[in-house]
Order: sequence, then C-alpha cells, then structure tokens
Amino acid sequence: MSEGELMEAAIAARKMSYAPYSSYQVGAALLAEDGSLYTGCNVENASYGATCCAERTAVFKAVSEGRRAFRMIAIAGGSGEKLNLAHPCGICRQVLREFCDPARFTVIVGTSADSRKSYTLEELLPESFGPDFMPE
Repeated sequence: MSEGELMEAAIAARKMSYAPYSSYQVGAALLAEDGSLYTGCNVENASYGATCCAERTAVFKAVSEGRRAFRMIAIAGGSGEKLNLAHPCGICRQVLREFCDPARFTVIVGTSADSRKSYTLEELLPESFGPDFMPE
C-alpha cells in the first residue's frame, strides 16, 4: 500500500469521528508489517481524560487482533471539511514507540493523497524510551 492510499484511508476513517466537544475530527490508518490495515478515529468523552485519539484507536484495534509489528500510519485531521496537518500527540507517539522501530516506522500527516508529509517516528520522538530499555 502506498503512502497516498494510506492517507486516503485515514481521511475516510475521519468521517467516523465522534468529536462533539472540540469538533476536531481525526482519522488514522495503520499498516501492519503483514499488510493488514487498521483504521481508527478520535472518540471524545464529556470527561475529557477518557477521550481516545485516532492513532491509539487504530493501534489498540490492531493489537487486540494479534498484530504487534507495524510499518506506517497516516493521520488526517481538521474541523468540518477543512483538513490540516494533524501530527500525533505525545501520548500517541509513545504508544507507537511501544510497537514500532523508531528509525523504520513512518508517520504520514496530510490533507489529501497528494498533499502530505512523512517523518520517521524517531524524528517525532527523539531519544525515546521504549521496551528495549526494560529489564528482561
């Protein structure tokens, strides 16, 4: 799957967003190493701490189905029909770090299949802490 196709999947996932408080809708499309695709959207809650971002929704769906290795994620966000570059928050970056090689995992943000930016997770979360630091 190309980066553009993954971005289109994120834009489509955004339509499922539940964002009655912020009106900021986010969709994410996560590509597993085996080629499986998992999408997610942000789900807000009146108790704001219970809100879940689109990226974590996609990761949790994938993990709940047995996937543990991922290649890339695309993220699309904005209010109404206007999209902007929706970079993952710090918590989402850390959750991605749990399952992804920061030097190899690609994070794509964009407003269309043709208008996007790509980063490695390492660029977005330098000097990160991950499972490789935990004692065996």
